[in-house]
Amino acid sequence: MQLKDKLENILVQLPDEVTLVAVTKTMPLNKIQEAYDAGLRIFGENKVQEMVEKQENLHKDIEWHMIGHVQRNKVKYMASFVSLIHGVENFKLLKEINKQAQKHDRIINCLFQIKIAEETSKFGMSEDDAWTILTSDAFAQLKHIKITGVMGMATFTDNQEQIKKEFENLKSTFDKLAEYKSFNCEFTTVSMGMSGDFNLAIDCGSTMVRIGSSIFGSRNYSI
Repeated sequence: MQLKDKLENILVQLPDEVTLVAVTKTMPLNKIQEAYDAGLRIFGENKVQEMVEKQENLHKDIEWHMIGHVQRNKVKYMASFVSLIHGVENFKLLKEINKQAQKHDRIINCLFQIKIAEETSKFGMSEDDAWTILTSDAFAQLKHIKITGVMGMATFTDNQEQIKKEFENLKSTFDKLAEYKSFNCEFTTVSMGMSGDFNLAIDCGSTMVRIGSSIFGSRNYSI
């Protein structure tokens, strides 16, 4: 099946209010160009350096999302162009994003990564951590970031009930945090769901899905 056909198969399953982020990690430029030609404009990367290289070599109307774990010392490389950073897991990272965004006179949208999975390898903060940040004086000083929602990754398991429970937990956290509004915070996005579980995620309230292999095929992790 051609990429365009795979993409159309996914798009017909997505409600109008759900945004598709095409995950392009390890994908070569020609594959991303093919997706671009098929109409996609929002691409997600897991590694900052890989995203920077692709951004330099592809169309400037592409909206780049950083969906992987972010090290603070790498923020400066993407601060001039990144549209949304999904994986904000602590205040130190948020402060660094604000610092680097200020240098480019930008406001960078961010999502709090909430830990919903049981796996210890998954990153993220708790609901209480998020509230502590939002209500702090230090957060009120950040004028170059905007928190626009939450992101979460479910446990890697075949147990659909467990995945559903974790997705519902993330949506519940979103609903509670969305009560807080300020000039640098307005919750509109629930980023959850990938190739194997995006339909379930949408049923549980996702507004943004991150899909890679179902569009591009299996990845080459050797590059």
